[in-house]
Amino acid sequence: MNKYPLLLSAISKTALWGGKKLFRYDPHCPYEKFSELWVLSVRPEDQCTIRNGEYAGMTLREYLETDAPFPLLIKFIDAADKLSVQVHPDDALAALDGDQGKTEMWYIMEAEEGAELIYGLKPGKNAADFKAAVAAGDVDSVLHHQPVKAGETYFIPAGMIHGIGAGILVAEIQQNSDLTYRVYDYDRVGADGKKRPLHIEKSMAAAKEFTPEQVEALQFEAGKEGIVNCCYFKVEEKQGGFSGNVTDFEVLMVTEGNGIIATGGEEYPLKAGECCYLPAGMGAYTVSGALKVLTVKEN
Repeated sequence: MNKYPLLLSAISKTALWGGKKLFRYDPHCPYEKFSELWVLSVRPEDQCTIRNGEYAGMTLREYLETDAPFPLLIKFIDAADKLSVQVHPDDALAALDGDQGKTEMWYIMEAEEGAELIYGLKPGKNAADFKAAVAAGDVDSVLHHQPVKAGETYFIPAGMIHGIGAGILVAEIQQNSDLTYRVYDYDRVGADGKKRPLHIEKSMAAAKEFTPEQVEALQFEAGKEGIVNCCYFKVEEKQGGFSGNVTDFEVLMVTEGNGIIATGGEEYPLKAGECCYLPAGMGAYTVSGALKVLTVKEN
């Protein structure tokens, strides 16, 4: 099999909290509210397609030719409004719903003044406090509000209560899972005039408490390298020219600018809002140009 950088199509998503920022990457998106751009997905219902070379037109899932679960799902998220307060299950709990767990990370690409995340519980609050607050209809009283700015990284282990606030553009790297349990949605209604469903019992089962020290330990469980190096994936932030050597697969997620990846005597374009999949065993490559890239590997 010829191994070269695979440029991938992306899948556009809409949600009531979406905005306009992702249109810069996909101006033909049919939705008024553009919430997510899935730039690497092999999920059966959402499959990215290869755009270049001899495998053009083939889905990445078909190219991989394996029944083994693929470990990653990668996307851009534009939160013009705040997302729901939610929690994701760990691997054991997710298996009951026929999926993998969902540990993830957020790289803040843009943040408006005053933007913040829901990032775990307030210091001194625990899972029992959270459950009591949910029962009392006073969820916010136990939630930690974290101000954010561009360039920051936030690691969200499975079980952490969280939510992206309004005015934030995020690059998200996560386990290959689409399980989200909503615990609070600000009493909003969707296009159908109905409130989106909540998953209180599942949220209660999934929720865990974390100290900042515990989060950091999980974020760098595989070593103090990069911006995340957990047991599922390793992510490094790189700018301008750099080189690498692909043994196991690698993904380049371009967050800013344009450039070129060169390998095997050929050059391939890179631009913001896209992902490039580098197949296992591809070998040496160099990246040049005025760009910012998140390199992603499986751990």
